[in-house]
Amino acid sequence: MRSSYRTLDRGTLRDILLVCVADAVVGASFGAIAVSGGLDPWVPIVMSVFVFAGGAQFAAVGVVLAGGSPVAAVLAALVLNARLLPFGFAVADVLDDRRHRWTRLAGVHLITDETVAFALRHTDPARRRAVFRLCGVALFVTWNLAVAGGAAAGTGLGDPTALGLDAAFPAVLLALVLPALRDRATRNAALLGAAVALAATPFLPAGVPVLLALLGLTPYLRPTRAVNARPTPPAPPREPS
Repeated sequence: MRSSYRTLDRGTLRDILLVCVADAVVGASFGAIAVSGGLDPWVPIVMSVFVFAGGAQFAAVGVVLAGGSPVAAVLAALVLNARLLPFGFAVADVLDDRRHRWTRLAGVHLITDETVAFALRHTDPARRRAVFRLCGVALFVTWNLAVAGGAAAGTGLGDPTALGLDAAFPAVLLALVLPALRDRATRNAALLGAAVALAATPFLPAGVPVLLALLGLTPYLRPTRAVNARPTPPAPPREPS
């Protein structure tokens, strides 16, 4: 495994660093928003350790600060995190560790948009596992430290949306997925999913349009046909002896 970490190219390491920087900005914003809204500083910190899902955390805190019940906050977070289920299937080989069950559970906790995106950029199993773990651990540490810092700062950061900090994370994530859009099938699925999500946004609660975007994959869920499945030509007749 150590050799796999050493073979990670500089571009991958640079991208992981950029994502960590963007996550730090968003995490600090989340901590500041939660505390400035009236929550105790320990709430966003504990949530970040045990939930570790930025979108779900923002949704849950947003519901609570708007006067919603804890049950509604949990349901909103679960709706957003439901997208991680297909992500788990996509990186199942990375999490497959029959010898160490606790390692596998820890890997499940590290499933995020970013770690899955980085893992899918590689085909070699060892490199996929290495980049997934490196990115996951780096993001987990960065996110939690940033949330703690934002919670400590309280209202000192002001309104993150007014500064445009809320756009840093999606901008970096978009830059990561752009190379995958070179493939025509992937590009068509992404465009179809985006169209479905945009059409559903005015009518459905936050988080549901993201799930409906998975419908963009339906044209590609047909059973794959065997490659070159052509009828075998009949053998030429034998010449009479």
